[in-house]
Amino acid sequence: MPFEFEFRDAYIVYFFTAVAAILVVEALYLVFFAAADNRTRLNRRLKVMKTETDRQEILLRLRRERGLTSDGDFRLPIEALSRLVLQSGLTIGLGRLAAIAAGMGVVPFIGMLVWQGDPIKAAAAGFFGVILLPLFILRTLRNRRHLKFGSQFPDAIDMITRSLKAGHPIPVAIALVAREMPDPVGSEFGLVADEVTYGAELESALRDMQSRVGQEDLPLFVTAVAIQSATGGNLREILDNISSVIRQRFKMRRKVKAISAEGRFSALALSALPLILFGVIMLISPDFYGEVWHLPLTQIGLGATAGWMLFGNIIMHKMVKFRI
Repeated sequence: MPFEFEFRDAYIVYFFTAVAAILVVEALYLVFFAAADNRTRLNRRLKVMKTETDRQEILLRLRRERGLTSDGDFRLPIEALSRLVLQSGLTIGLGRLAAIAAGMGVVPFIGMLVWQGDPIKAAAAGFFGVILLPLFILRTLRNRRHLKFGSQFPDAIDMITRSLKAGHPIPVAIALVAREMPDPVGSEFGLVADEVTYGAELESALRDMQSRVGQEDLPLFVTAVAIQSATGGNLREILDNISSVIRQRFKMRRKVKAISAEGRFSALALSALPLILFGVIMLISPDFYGEVWHLPLTQIGLGATAGWMLFGNIIMHKMVKFRI
């Protein structure tokens, strides 16, 4: 018995030693390499320009990667799905995306069919894998991209304002943002610059960017540039005010997120507690549910419980989610 206790203690020591080694390596990387990595970080458009010199071909390639045709139209017949794929920022193409979605459906279908032997349950698992799971991932990627674009957007507007103060026209200022900013702002403004270069009107190119991104602060900038192009005015002052408004909204969102942290943590704890208890019971006493697991009433009860928990999570999410 003492030998077994010492053996377990040794493995705990090994575990924490490995964690310490990983943290040391990460610290060395942050000290010596992070700064150089930030200096050499490029957006997707500039990476493509390293291997391709034809600006028009670069524009077409970036459109095809995002699921658009060469003319900038949607390739999928379902507009909502096409817009979701476009705004998620994926650059793997529709073919690879379809193959990944099919794999997500085939694996749970075969697994459920082998485990339960019920084609209906297997079809439900396959539907979840091929439809619901990819949609959830795409929505998550889109939300993350919106947050990143929103955090970079005021800096991009400030860069455009400084360029206008130096006497540059607005297309040159947009091209400057495309060269200096990382993704997603860099590539999106780069597409605008390329479209203007090959004959598109500035307002039309900006509207296309608004459709590709879908971020809620972007219409302020697009509308301001469109009105100034049509009626004239001091665009620099307008953009300064827009940048200030966006920064204040971003600051308010962070403040609301901090205030609602307690509610979000409570929702997480209330959601995780039943799952943790279920796992502990299955680990300590597998027969507790094992004896009645196959009964239809048990499956219906667990399904109703899961649905009720999901409904409660939706309510709690609405309570701590504010739109500013």
